[in-house]
Amino acid sequence: MLKLFNTLTGRQEVFEPIEPQNVRMYVCGVTVYDYCHIGHARSALVFDVLRRYLEYSDYAVTFVKNFTDVDDKIIKRANEQGVSCDAVTAKYIQAYHEDMGKLGIRAPTEEPKATEHIADIVRLTERLITKGFAYVVDGDVYFEVSKYPDYGRLSKRRLEDLQAGARVDVDERKHHPMDFALWKSSKPGEPAWESPWGPGRPGWHIECSAMSIRHLGDTFDIHGGGMDLIFPHHENEIAQSCGATGKEFARYWVHNGFVQINKEKMSKSLGNFFTIREIFEKSEWSEAVTGEVLRYFLLSTHYHGPLDFSDQALKEAKNALNGFYDLFARLGETGQGSPETDYSLQFSIGFTQEMFRKGMNDDLNTSVALAELQQLKSSINKLLGQGLSTEARRVAREEFRSLGNCLGLFQLDRWQFVVPVSESLLVNIDETTAVPSTLTDTDIELLLEERKKARSQKDFQRADEIRKSLANQGIIIEDKPDGTARWKR
Repeated sequence: MLKLFNTLTGRQEVFEPIEPQNVRMYVCGVTVYDYCHIGHARSALVFDVLRRYLEYSDYAVTFVKNFTDVDDKIIKRANEQGVSCDAVTAKYIQAYHEDMGKLGIRAPTEEPKATEHIADIVRLTERLITKGFAYVVDGDVYFEVSKYPDYGRLSKRRLEDLQAGARVDVDERKHHPMDFALWKSSKPGEPAWESPWGPGRPGWHIECSAMSIRHLGDTFDIHGGGMDLIFPHHENEIAQSCGATGKEFARYWVHNGFVQINKEKMSKSLGNFFTIREIFEKSEWSEAVTGEVLRYFLLSTHYHGPLDFSDQALKEAKNALNGFYDLFARLGETGQGSPETDYSLQFSIGFTQEMFRKGMNDDLNTSVALAELQQLKSSINKLLGQGLSTEARRVAREEFRSLGNCLGLFQLDRWQFVVPVSESLLVNIDETTAVPSTLTDTDIELLLEERKKARSQKDFQRADEIRKSLANQGIIIEDKPDGTARWKR
């Protein structure tokens, strides 16, 4: 039975969705004015795994994750570059999808944008004004925090102790320093929409309430995001949503921990701030870091605690994955076994399934789940030395695929895993569409020589084209450590 740490109550709780076997989950997405960093990668991965494990546990999941595509930072970036806000957001939404694709993050059920929900935002703001939770000042609309008695229950803060914080403008027109903007009147050169209070744009917090209510209803199961969003963003979401509907907003609040760089907090000012793209592109990491390596590393620590990002940690993740894929290569070979070894395999798999679920049910403890898979790997390597039948090997590989799918791991073949990061690691060849090869053995060898030369010259685009072409003709390449490659039809 899955238990999750609920930030709202401050304790682990058994997860029970509102509707049996149906889960509705909302996760705060990125503000699209720049490339995503490693902290964004961790948050995206945590909730991707939560969704995967819920589905593995036979839940149907409706997963909504938004884009903030109107914001002060977006406007500033557009002005700096002399382009429209739409051009800025389009560029970084595409970049986000590319980065998430490399990490194997599945697309949400819905991916709404704030600018597509202006009417919902205006209606929600009107409800708050009508119910006495908000007030209008010179075309701006503010939520009055003193009118919501439970303000601070998520972050465990008292209103009288709070001071103006991040994204809270100091404004003498406000009734209380912590009152926050629901609607901002337009300034020259800014994007604006019509409203009952004049032209303007939404505040940061109201957009998530409007989009989640629109797509998931007044009350839903899980609301997620990074710990940096607990206050003020999620605190304000609760206040405005509960104030408008009179109902509980989300039942479980799940937050992932921060990322540190070599045991220091990640910060641009410290020069230790890395985008996902920089991690893939840095020359000292290029041979070690692939989408799956980065994913394995991010899952090696429990999501709720801090994660220390370092060169050594990436190398350890790479070595761990190499061990798994070396095993998978052996499992792909034919073999002879015995009833005793086949039974031992079944026992090991059954035990691993039980312990894997136990770890994941304990607040999504992926570090325990990975440790259990490592133990299964060791057990199977020993059994291979004693002899395993071809069918037993197939069953073992499929079990790694099944459990690994909960984590987004182990879905590749060996030849896909070992290619450099510059090549696409997430290309899935559809064997049903592969056409029989008309190439002779000599033709294939010549193409492999061309691919080897392209790789040596860092022309990974051409090398990838050759690999894909051969794969689509049913020819599988497995790269060897010495730089040569072997193939089979």
